[in-house]
Amino acid sequence: MTVSKFHNAVVTGACGGLGQALARELIDGGARVALAGLQRPALDALASLAPERCAVYQPDVSDAQAMQAMAADFMDRFGVPDLVIANAGVAGGFDTAQASDLSVLRRMLEINLLGVATTFQPFLEPMRASGRPGALVGVASVAGWRGMPGNGAYCASKAGLMVYLQSLRAELRPTALSVHTVSPGYLRTALTAGNRFAMPGLLEPDEAARRLLTGVGAGTEHIVLPRRVGWLARLLGLLPARLHDHILLGQPRKPRVGEAGATEIPGIKKPR
Repeated sequence: MTVSKFHNAVVTGACGGLGQALARELIDGGARVALAGLQRPALDALASLAPERCAVYQPDVSDAQAMQAMAADFMDRFGVPDLVIANAGVAGGFDTAQASDLSVLRRMLEINLLGVATTFQPFLEPMRASGRPGALVGVASVAGWRGMPGNGAYCASKAGLMVYLQSLRAELRPTALSVHTVSPGYLRTALTAGNRFAMPGLLEPDEAARRLLTGVGAGTEHIVLPRRVGWLARLLGLLPARLHDHILLGQPRKPRVGEAGATEIPGIKKPR
C-alpha cells in the first residue's frame, strides 16, 4: 500500500503532534478518516479540510464501549477501514516512592497499552472478514526498548505494547492484515516540550507522519523514526548495564505530574 491507497482510515490521538500530521496526510491523500481525540476544536479544524470525508469522535481510548460505539458509527458511515492507527498516548515522569504516582502508572497503562487493544478490537473481525489488505499500526516508542530512570511508567507501557503487537502480528499472519510497530525517538510535540534532557534526532511531526505512512505502505513491520535514533539506542544497549545506567542517571528526569513542564494526563488531577 501507498498513502494514496488508504481509503478508510482511523487515527486516535488526532488532536496534535504526530496524530494530527497523520490525519492531514491521509485527508490530503483522499482518504475517509475517523478523527479521534479529546480536543474538539482541533478535531473540527482537521475535519473542515474535507467535511464529507471526516468523522469526529471524542472517546476515552481505554473505554471499550466508547471505542466500539465509535467503530460502529464510522463503519456505518464509511465502511470497514483498511488502516487503523492507534496513536493516542501520554507521557510523564514516574517515581515509585511517591504513592500519588501509582495512579499515573495505572492511567498510562490504560491509555498507552490497553488503549491500543480497545482501538483495534472492534475493527479486527470486520477487517479480517473483508478479505482485503489492511494495516493495524501501534505507535510505541524507542523508550520501550530499555527502561530509563524516572520514566518507568512510560517505558513499561511502551515495552508492553511492543510485545502485544508481536503477539497480534503472529496471530494475523494467515490473514490479509498486517501489524506495524512504530518506535519514534524524539518528535517535536507537546509530549516532549517539557523535556530537560538531550533529544538527539528531534524530528518534526509532518516528516515523521510521511515516513510512517510510507513504511506502512511498503509493508515494513518495524518502523523507527528517525532510524539514526534507533541505531544510537542499540549502540547504547551494547554497553554494560551499570555504565548504561550511569550515563542515563546523568540526564535530567522527565517532569512528573504537577512539576514544571509536565504534560497533562487525562484522568489524573494535578496535586495541589
